[in-house]
Parts: sequence; structure tokens; C-alpha cells
Amino acid sequence: MTDDDKRIVFICRGTGCESSKSDVLHVMLEEEIKKQGLGKKVEIKKTGCHGFCQQGPIIAIEPEGTFYAMVKDSDIPKIVESHIGKGEPVEDLYYVEPNTGEKIPKYDDIPFYSHQHRIILKNCGEIDPENIDDYIDRGGYDGLKRAITEMTPEEVIQEVIDSGLRGRGGGGFPTGLKWKFGREALGDQKYVVCNADEGDPGAFMDRSLLEADPHSVLEGILIACYAISTNEGFIYVRHEYPLAVERFKKALEDATERGFVGDNILGTDFCVKIHVKEGAGAFVCGEETALLASIEGKRGMPRPRPPYPTESGLWGKPTVLNNTKSLASTSHILAKGAEWFASVGSEKSKGTAVFALTGKVENSGLVEVPMGVTLRNIIYDIGGGIQGDGEFKAVQTGGPSGGCVPADMIDLDVDYDSLTKAGTIMGSGGMIVMDQTTCMVDVARFFLSFAQEESCGKCAPCRIGTLQMLEILDKIKAGKGEPKDIDTLGDLAVTIRDGSLCGLGQTAPNPVLTTLRYFRVEYEEHIKDKKCRAMVCKDLIRYEIDKETCIACGACKRICPASAITGEKEVVHVIDQDICIKCGACFEVCPPKASSVLKKSAFEKGGAH
Repeated sequence: MTDDDKRIVFICRGTGCESSKSDVLHVMLEEEIKKQGLGKKVEIKKTGCHGFCQQGPIIAIEPEGTFYAMVKDSDIPKIVESHIGKGEPVEDLYYVEPNTGEKIPKYDDIPFYSHQHRIILKNCGEIDPENIDDYIDRGGYDGLKRAITEMTPEEVIQEVIDSGLRGRGGGGFPTGLKWKFGREALGDQKYVVCNADEGDPGAFMDRSLLEADPHSVLEGILIACYAISTNEGFIYVRHEYPLAVERFKKALEDATERGFVGDNILGTDFCVKIHVKEGAGAFVCGEETALLASIEGKRGMPRPRPPYPTESGLWGKPTVLNNTKSLASTSHILAKGAEWFASVGSEKSKGTAVFALTGKVENSGLVEVPMGVTLRNIIYDIGGGIQGDGEFKAVQTGGPSGGCVPADMIDLDVDYDSLTKAGTIMGSGGMIVMDQTTCMVDVARFFLSFAQEESCGKCAPCRIGTLQMLEILDKIKAGKGEPKDIDTLGDLAVTIRDGSLCGLGQTAPNPVLTTLRYFRVEYEEHIKDKKCRAMVCKDLIRYEIDKETCIACGACKRICPASAITGEKEVVHVIDQDICIKCGACFEVCPPKASSVLKKSAFEKGGAH
């Protein structure tokens, strides 16, 4: 290309990048372009989440496809002067592959992106989420147009059934079949509800989609409303997602002005009103009946099923609830056809899955892969493997409702049925990678504590049972466990799973059940040997100073918050084990030259080893 060709600069303005001041970079970019008189050579577009969150703030420049990572304010003048002004990319800002050290200039060549298959996320990082024309230019609202001008509601439902789309919220129920039930239900008023109440620790899939491509979700809601013949829809999104709420409301406003929402849509008899309902952040409101109660202005608590929402939902009327990603998928299905969508994925799990890949992995962020790829594909091809010299130990999928899969199952297919067979679930898309520094008893305790705190308390198995399990796990972590505790945990888990009212309680024991299934030896070590092999459980570790190599620098003494370390200058220091709170601060500040001085060790049968 010549220097006279116009460039488009995409700057990520999703929540992740904005937390690293990408909004400030945006202003600086505009000012610098104006300062250098290059306004006619460039157009700046803000985007939503690009996916590669740990590399933010991200700036991409087209048509070259250049990808700049971890951009700082001091980099802006260089980008403007060199790349935009002279056509010479700034190589120092290229993405650096952690395993090889290779600098990769183009977005499409970065393994994190090249191994993905983007359908739901195809517009993320590629369009301005607040510009409806950007969405339309990439085929936006083609699915809605086809549905309401060329197809009957029954044909729309059949198209979704034929696509094989299953719910992306965690349950995996066939989306088209749910729509069919909703359409066939008797009632003078029906509703469609988009469940964007994403509350799993470490999950940010729905938030990022709403921030980066809100029109795709809105289009899916409209298609669902047409399919079940209703004139009213809702999106339920948590109040803690202010940018997602703001951008969806902007999309709704713009779509209404363009005639995609409201009366006589696209000149047809189809009329729809869409409402935005902000939730207060209760995890239980991700459960469909609790969510409906919240929309009605009641306390978000689940109710027994049946009747299911498709029979009696919002205000007692037939209601279809779908996850954000499920609805976004239908906009693509109606635009390109069921056969196209069904060609991606595995035999029983069609299409793609979106995951928030986090934990002890080199490349973390938002990823989309075909159903049926292996955990190895995700963790190593996309994630770049385990951080540093770490060894892969386990991966947790499905959030607090999911389970932990061990390293020897690294080639497990990632789809609904395979994960369920392994004892975990697809869930809404959380995926946390763990290495040998992770204690599996501690992991089980973390996720169970989250579920216990978020329990609405309506049913006894969940309210009381999870608390009893938590008390046992605390006892084991403190080195006070008994052999019978393992069996008790298993019995309680089954009772809670089988006896709880809603999905929160029914799946809350999964982290414990899977860690007992695959990592039982760690429970036994905590109980019998009083040992935490990962040296995470504070009551089972100790810090000691090697008297032979201590240089008496005093760094450990100065940092100790409990004043547990004694010793004068040039005199070997000592840690009082009765006072030490096991915070690890001393271990972190011990000088590199004396790294062998301060030792962190696991207790084993009451003594240090």
C-alpha cells in the first residue's frame, strides 16, 4: 500500500483495556494525529473487547492487520509519526510469543487468534459497538430480515432446531426445541428473556459480547420474539456491567430509529418492545425462575419446576429464556442457514463454544473454538501452555457449578456430553487452568464457599449442606481432618446434588466431587500426613531460616507484619513459629543471592521435611 492510503486505527475500549487507561490513549491518539496534521490519512474506531485481554491496551491498524500490544501513553507519538505518517510499523510494540520470543506483527498470525474459530465473537474488536452501520456493513440484521420477510415463525424454529444449537448458558438444552415449546404454549401474552446475568468467578464472556457486539444479541432477541409470536422481550443484565448496559441501550435506541425495533418492523406486521432490566448481582438470579422473580420485582429465589417457564414464566405467562451467546448465535444461523452452523462442531454439540481462559496459562483471554476440540488444543495451541516452567495439573470448567479435570485427561473433547461424563459441565464458559502450585482441596473449598455464600437459603440441602461441607473442608485444610471426613464429604455432596431445589444447589458439590474423584490422594495427605503438597494451606506449611547461609540483612525482619522474626545486624535471624502467621512476606523479600536461606516447606506428620 502507499503512504497516501487511508488507515483505520482500532483501539480497544472494552472494560479490560479501559482499566489500563485505553480511554486516555484514545484521546491522546486523536490529539497527536491532529498535532501532526494526519487527520486525512486515518480514521479512529473504538471497539469492544478484542479477546486477548492480558495484552491490553490493544491497538490494531488496518488494512495491514498490524497488532500492537500493551500500548502505553509514551507509544502514541511513535505510532502516529512512524506508522500512520511514514507507513513504517513500530516493531517494538509487536506481540511477542512467550514460548519462542518471536515478534508477530499481524493479528491473524498470532496463535491465540489463528487457532480460534470465531462465529459469536466475529465482530468483537472489528467494529465500533456504538455504530449501527458498522454492524449492518458486516451482515448485521440480515438474519432478522430473512426471518420476518421470508419465513414463518414455524420455519424459523425449524431452522434453529436443524442447526443443532444448544443453550450456551450451561444447561445445553436444544434452543429450537425450547422455542417450539414456547410457541405451542397457550397464553394471550408471551415473553422472551435474554439471561445476561453472568456471575461465575473469572467469567466475562457475556459482558464482553454485550460491550463489543450488542446488536448481535439484540437481533437474536428479536428473532426469538418473532419465532414464538410475542411483542415483548427483556434482557436481564447485572448492574455491575455498566459499559455493557450502556452499549446495549445505545444499540436498542439506534435499532429503534432504524426500524428494527418497534411497530411494523421492516414494513411487516411484526411489532416488538424490548426492556432492559438490571439485576443487583445475586448469583442465584442466573437460575431462570429466580431471574423471572427478580424481573417481577420480587426477591430472586427459585421455585420448583414444573411448570417450566415455557408454560408459566414471567407473570405466569409462557416465557422463553436464552443465554446471551445462544441468542447471538441465532442471528448468525438465520443469516447463513442451519446447515452452515451444523457443519461446525461435533456430532451432538454443534457450533462453537466461548470460554474465558484464565489461570496459570501463558495467554489468557476470551476464546472461541469449535465444539469437540480438546483441552490440549485450548490450553496449549491457544493458551500457549503453562506459565513459566509450570506443569499442567488440572483445569476447572463451568465455574462454581463445574468440576476439575486432571492432567491425564488433557485430550478430552470439549463438548456437552464429554465434559458431563468427566464429572464437570460446559457451564457458561469459564475455564481456569491450574499448575502444581495449586492445592485441589483449596480449589474445592474456594468454589464451594462461593456457592454457599450465594445460596438463597430457600431449601435445606443447599443452605445447610453446603455449610457443613465447607466446615469439613476448613477442618481438613487446617490439618485437623479425620479419615471419615472424606466419606462424609462424598455423602453430603450426593445428598445436596439430589435434594436441592435449583441448579445452584444441584451443581454446587461438583468441585468437591471431581477433586475427590481425581485428586483423592491430596485429601488423604492433608488428613493423614498433615501435608499440603502445593504448600498453599497455611496451617500445613512453615517458614524457616537456614542458619548456615543467612546473611542477616534484616529484610525479612523489616517486612514481617507479626514481628515474628528476631535477630540483629550480622546476627542470624530466627522465626518464632508460634507467632508466624504464614503470610509469606519474608519469603518474597529474601535477597536473590540468599534464595536458599529462607525455606518454605510442607509439614509432614507434624514435622518439617
